[in-house]
Amino acid sequence: MERYIIQGSSESRKSTTSCPIRSRQAPTVVGIRFSSSKMNGGPSGFHNAPVTRTFVIASALLTILFGAQGRSLRLGLSSQDITPKFRLWRLIPSVFGFSSTPELMFGLYLLYYFRVFERQIGSNKHSVFILFSLIMSSFFEILALVYLKDPSLNTLVSGPYGLIFAAFVPFYFDIPVSTRFRIFGLNFTDKSFIYLAGLQLLFSSWKRSVVPGICGILAGSLYRLNAFGIRKMKFPGIVTSFFSRLSWPSSSSSSQTLSSENSIGNIPSYPSRHIEGNHPSAARTSVAEPSETSVATLVSMGFDNNSARQALIHAGNDINVATNILLEAQSQ
Repeated sequence: MERYIIQGSSESRKSTTSCPIRSRQAPTVVGIRFSSSKMNGGPSGFHNAPVTRTFVIASALLTILFGAQGRSLRLGLSSQDITPKFRLWRLIPSVFGFSSTPELMFGLYLLYYFRVFERQIGSNKHSVFILFSLIMSSFFEILALVYLKDPSLNTLVSGPYGLIFAAFVPFYFDIPVSTRFRIFGLNFTDKSFIYLAGLQLLFSSWKRSVVPGICGILAGSLYRLNAFGIRKMKFPGIVTSFFSRLSWPSSSSSSQTLSSENSIGNIPSYPSRHIEGNHPSAARTSVAEPSETSVATLVSMGFDNNSARQALIHAGNDINVATNILLEAQSQ
């Protein structure tokens, strides 16, 4: 799907309507490949996201395994597991395996999309985020089962709800809106579909799924507030290297991105010709340092920080042109 953004001042559009020949600036049309880079959280696949890849595969395999054994509906943590039996080991299967196929589909889709956070902060810190979210959300779930005393909450739904809904916290605060559109008179953004998928998962089993979802949001909020100094913690390098070795299929995409970075550094002639035709101001010899907001927007699409900065410099700080440069470099 191709999206086009028309840039131009209101004054130029007004002058074009009244006197087309004397218009001072024609609107500039910049084409962007929208569907793959923004809606899916960046380039397709699990490039630069080995931890997410391992977690998604483990969750899918365990769900299929427990489903084949007819145990998927008994995976959820129950109040009897806490008191009087004290079987907290049941937290482990309840964290990974979903209890139904629809929940598995929506859950894996959201986990796949949220791989963008691993690309932003790195696999090491993202591993800390995953572990912290699962531990804290499980702690809140235990408190809910012990103190709510609701018969309808005898057993919570299973699956990595804590991790998924913890990721909605940085998704809300850190992922910018890329585009806005209207459907049947209603306003939507490119983030709306992720929220809708989250709502579907949140209310899939009513109270049994709402409570784990809320616990996940609380865990994500604690991480964002840097509770216990968690955002400064890191695992030993051997942990993330282990996940990287598990993700051997992504080696080809890694080399592709490496060649893309090299091509970005070696294509000043191509973007300069493109920019001169559509953005005269971007062709100046001295270009201001790209803003951190623009860099963060490109990084949120899945591009690495250095490539994003180089593309913005080549594009004269025009984020639309920079996106095209990065996408074209990746397709080479």
